This record gives sequence, C-alpha cells and structure tokens, in this order.
Amino acid sequence: TLFSPGKPLMDPTIQQQNLASEFFTTEHCFITELANSANDPAASIARARVAPGVTTRWHRLHDTAERYFILTGCGQVEVGELPAQKVNPGDVVTIPPLVRQRITNTGNDDLVFLAICTPRFIDTNYEELGETPP
Repeated sequence: TLFSPGKPLMDPTIQQQNLASEFFTTEHCFITELANSANDPAASIARARVAPGVTTRWHRLHDTAERYFILTGCGQVEVGELPAQKVNPGDVVTIPPLVRQRITNTGNDDLVFLAICTPRFIDTNYEELGETPP
C-alpha cells in the first residue's frame, strides 16, 4: 500500500521549479522534471512545453498512467481511439497505460501542461510509436 504505519514511503521535500533544466526530447517537446525521484515512487510531475505548430510523436507508456493538466495555450490531443479533442487551460487528459497519445499546439503561443505520471515516469516505460498510429 502507499500509506502504512512505520517508515514513510517518501521524504518531505520542497522543490523549486528550475526552468534552466528544461531539455528537448525526441518526442518534439521540451520537458522540465519538477518531481521525479525514487524517494517518491508513487508519482512524478513534469512541465511539458510544445511550440506553436508542433505535434509530438505518437508514444505510449508501459505500466504508467499519465494525466495532462493544461496550464497555458491551446491544442488538440489524440488519445487511444478517441476522436481528436481540443484542449485549453484547466482541461485534464487521462491516459491509461499502453494507450497511444500525442498532442498538437494549435495556437500562436507555447502550449504548456503538467504531465503527472503514476507510478513515477521512468525512461524504460516509454515507447515511441513513430509518426503514424499502430
């Protein structure tokens, strides 16, 4: 279980956002890891930024559910077999494990969202699917 008597599963921490640690991915977006630690294996949080006109590559996560919480900008998200859907600030996209996904920035400004993963994101759970869906 996540919570049990005795030793806590995570340490109390306060982490400051460091946008200088942002990196570009092969998925065609910029990522800033906000919280991703083996000391807190239940979840991770990343800030994702997609430039105007860019569509991320089709991908999916093994053994990891993901949620997008849209902060700024507007876009169109494609998840599994659902029809493409417009997203705006405040929208939440829920993506179960092994479900293909990609997002397009349809606006003139950066599309910025939080990517919240449970359990925490690890590279070995990421699978790129190419430009066309399987």
